[in-house]
Parts: sequence; C-alpha cells; structure tokens
Amino acid sequence: MGTAASFALNLFEEMMKNKFVLVTLLTAICWSGLNAQYDSRDSTYHRFFLGSTAFLLGNFAERNSPDFVQLNFGYRLSEKDVISLEIKTWKYAWPLGIPIFSDSYEADGENFPGYIRERGFALVYQRFLWKGLYAGLHSMNAWQKFVGETGGKIGDGFQIFNTYRLGYHLKLFRNRFFVEPSLAITHRAYHTEMPESFKVVDDRWSKFLYGEPGLHFGFNF
Repeated sequence: MGTAASFALNLFEEMMKNKFVLVTLLTAICWSGLNAQYDSRDSTYHRFFLGSTAFLLGNFAERNSPDFVQLNFGYRLSEKDVISLEIKTWKYAWPLGIPIFSDSYEADGENFPGYIRERGFALVYQRFLWKGLYAGLHSMNAWQKFVGETGGKIGDGFQIFNTYRLGYHLKLFRNRFFVEPSLAITHRAYHTEMPESFKVVDDRWSKFLYGEPGLHFGFNF
C-alpha cells in the first residue's frame, strides 16, 4: 500500500530492535492465546466495534504521503464470524503491484506522471480459525480520479481491490480494545481502462502483491 506499507515495515524493524517492545508484544500474544476467542457468554463480550489501521501514520511521511483515511464499523455474527464495512480514501503515485522489497519500490522513474486518488468502501469477512488466528477477505469498491503532473484531473476510473489477509487478534483491557497484526496478498481483481500515460507504467507490474503487512486496531462496544 505504497507509503503505508513502507511505514509498516519500518515500524516492524524498529520494534524488533527494541527488546522491551518485543517482550511486551510476545507477552500479549501469549496472554491472548489463553483468552483469544470471543464467547457470547462472557460478560465482556461486545458485538460491535469501530476501528481503523496503523496505515494512518503513513500520512506523516515526508515523501509520497497517501492522505489516507479509513474507518471500520464491524459486527460479530458469532464467536468465529465477523463482518465489517471499511470506508476509506487515499492517493498513490506508484503502481500497487511493485513488490515491497524491490529496488523499484517508490523509486524515481517508476512512478506515475501524477497520482491516483481513490474513494470507496470495502466489505470485509473474517473467520477465526484457532484462538486468535483468523483469515479475512476485504473487497474494496474504489472510484478513482487520475491527476496529472500539473495537478489537473485527466480521467476517472473504478477498480475492485481485494485483500486476502491472515492475522492474529489480540484482545486488550478486558476485551474493550483490540489490535490485529497481519500479512496479506492484495489483488487488483478488476479495473477500468487507465489514461495511457498511467497504463504504460502500471502494465509493468503484476495485479498481485504478496506479503503486505497490516496492523488494524479497534474499540469494542
């Protein structure tokens, strides 16, 4: 996810360097393993939640700031099944298919002649597999605006952007809050024709991206 993914990778590297943060994270995961699954009979059980993602912090980047906004509203159908709605907007100036660890990632000369602004929503389904381990599908409907190098609009578009996620759900403060570190495969399942100057750049890269890190968080109520 452009700058957002870059920020997530830098954050993970810094956490690995900080022994205190690492020990705290491992302790939280171990504790969550003892009390990870939601149980409707539990007095702390909540069916609804609001949340977002740590990708918001990518907005502080000096280069390629995504102007990213996301709000999640979710409902727990059962102890293992969760549905939610994500409303989001962001912009990006590099093709989404560039591998995160590639030399071409956010490299000069690999960017679009401008940027793409997207607004839309994603429908999300999560299935808990074992304790806090879950698999999720995010299917985003995104309306696009193509902006040229001079700042003027040069076209409109639409795409369906799917994210296939595997993560771990950590409950905090008597189930009132949670965080979800994850890894994902993203897939541009469908998109309308891009302006030619954008298409030439985008066609160099796959419609899939593997290993995108994620960190969602939320408040149960």
